[in-house]
Amino acid sequence: MLPRRLSFLPLLLALAGGAQAEGLSDGDARRFLAQASFGPTTADVAALSQMPRYGWLQRQFALSGSDYVAPYVDPDSSKGCPTGSPETCKRDNYTLFPIQLQFFQNALNQPDQLRQRTALALSQILVVSGNTIKLPNAMANYQRIFLRNAFGNYRDILKEVTLSPAMGRYLNMANNAKANPAKGIEPNENYAREVLQLFSIGLWELNLDGTPRLGSTGQPIPAYDQETVEGFAHVFTGWTYAPRPGATRNRFGNPAYYDAPMIAFQEQHDTGTKKLLAGVVLPGGQTAAADLDAAITNIFNHPNVGPFIGRQLIQQLVTANPSPAYVARVASAFNTSPRGDMKRVLTAILNDPEASSAADPSRFGKLREPIVQMTHLLRTLGARSDGLWPMKQMSSLSQPVFSPPSVFSFFPPDYDLPVDPSLDGPAFGIFNASSAFKLSSVFSTALSGKPIAPDASIPNAIGTTIDLTPWVNLAVQPASLVAEIKRVMFAGRMSAALESALLRAAQIAPVTKPLDRAKAALFLAAMSPEYLVEN
Repeated sequence: MLPRRLSFLPLLLALAGGAQAEGLSDGDARRFLAQASFGPTTADVAALSQMPRYGWLQRQFALSGSDYVAPYVDPDSSKGCPTGSPETCKRDNYTLFPIQLQFFQNALNQPDQLRQRTALALSQILVVSGNTIKLPNAMANYQRIFLRNAFGNYRDILKEVTLSPAMGRYLNMANNAKANPAKGIEPNENYAREVLQLFSIGLWELNLDGTPRLGSTGQPIPAYDQETVEGFAHVFTGWTYAPRPGATRNRFGNPAYYDAPMIAFQEQHDTGTKKLLAGVVLPGGQTAAADLDAAITNIFNHPNVGPFIGRQLIQQLVTANPSPAYVARVASAFNTSPRGDMKRVLTAILNDPEASSAADPSRFGKLREPIVQMTHLLRTLGARSDGLWPMKQMSSLSQPVFSPPSVFSFFPPDYDLPVDPSLDGPAFGIFNASSAFKLSSVFSTALSGKPIAPDASIPNAIGTTIDLTPWVNLAVQPASLVAEIKRVMFAGRMSAALESALLRAAQIAPVTKPLDRAKAALFLAAMSPEYLVEN
C-alpha cells in the first residue's frame, strides 16, 4: 500500500461534453488545484466555487503564457562580462540562475497555472539538463517549447525538440555528420536512441492501456531494434547550429547558437535508405528536412505514443499508479483526431473518473516532488515571494529546476515505491531520510513567522513571507486552528490520528504564546505523510 489512505480529486467533465453546471466545494476545488496548478490560492478556490471545472480549464487554455527573459550574450564571458561589470554579471548571463528564478516567480504568481504545470511535466519527459546547457538564453528557448505547445500538439513538441539547438548540444545531434568509412565516422546514435526510448514510445510494444504486449513466448516485444536506431541516426545527420549574429561564415560545424532552430547542410546528410519504425523504409535521395519530417511523423504515429506519454503525464499530475483503464482512456484521447491534441489529453487526465474516485485506493496517489512541495505550501498559505528563496532550496532537496542529473530526469517514472516494489513511486527516487531532514529545515524556516529578507541584487525583490497572523489568531482555540489547517492544507481530508496529533502539538505551548502554537501545528502538518502524499 501507499504510505497513507489515498484517493483523488473529483473531476466530472466528460470528454464528450457534459460540464458540471455548478461550482466546486471548497475541498473539491483545493484537490483539483493541487493537481492542475502549483497549489490552490484563496482567489483560485473562490473562482472555482463560481464555475465548473470545464470553465476553469477553458479559461486556462485561453490565457496567454508566462515566458522567460534571457537575451543573447556573447558565449565568451570575458566579452559578455568585461572588467568592471557588475558582480552579478556572470550569475545573470552565464548560469541558469535567472531562468530558475523566473520559473518560481511564474509558478508562484502568474495565472497560467495549467500551462506552466504541463510545461514542467513535459520538461521532465523530454529532458535537457543545465549540467550541460548552462547559458540562460539556451535553456529559456528550450523551455519555451513546452510553454508554447503545452496546449498544442505533441507532434509539434517532438519536432521543435528535435531541432532545438539545446537538444542538439545535449544529445549530440548538432554537427552529426553522415558516415565516412575512410575516416571511421558513423552517425551519432544518441538522440536517435533517446527520442525513441524516452521521448515517444519506450522500449517495449504497448497495448492501449500501457501494459506491455507479449510475444508467443510470453515475453515483452521490443518496440524497435538496433537497425532502427541506426536508421534514425542516419536521418538525423546534416544539422548544425544557425549562424550567430554578425557571423561572416555559415558552414556545417557552426559554433553553438541557441536563439534559432538548427539548420541543415545537405552535403552532410546521409541520402541512403533508412529503416524506421513499423517496417517503414525511407527512400534514398531525400533532403535532410524531408527525412526529418518523415521520421517525426513515423514516431508520432506509432501506437505506443499515446499510452507511453499519457501515462507519464498522469503520473506527473495525478497519480503514480494509474490503472490500465485510466491509461487507455487518456491514450484514446491522444489518438482521437487530430491526434496528439494536448488540450484533449489534459482534459482526459484531469477529468477522468479515476481522478476523483480511485478504482483501487491502495494504489492511488503520489508523493509531491520537491518543486511542488514548495510551491503548494507557499501558494496554499498565501505567501508573498519573489521566487529567490524557494529557488535556492531546490539543490538541497535534489531538484534544482532544469538541471536533472541525466536524460532520465530527476527520477524515473517507474521508480519502485520503497515499501512495495510492485508500485511506482517516482518522486521517492529523490526522497529519503536525509532529504526529509533537509525538507524539515526548509519548512521550519518558511513557517517561522519571520520574513525572509529580499536580495538587493534582484530587481523588485520582496523576499518571501508567509503571514501567520490568521493562524496565530486561531491558536487561542486549538480545535479551530486544526480545523482550518485541515480545510486549507488538506482540502478537508485528514485522518483522525493526524488531527489528534496536531491538536496535541497546538497545545504544547501555553495560550500566552499563540505564535508558537500556530508554528508547531503548521510544521507538523506540512511534514506529515498525509500532506506530502497527494490524495
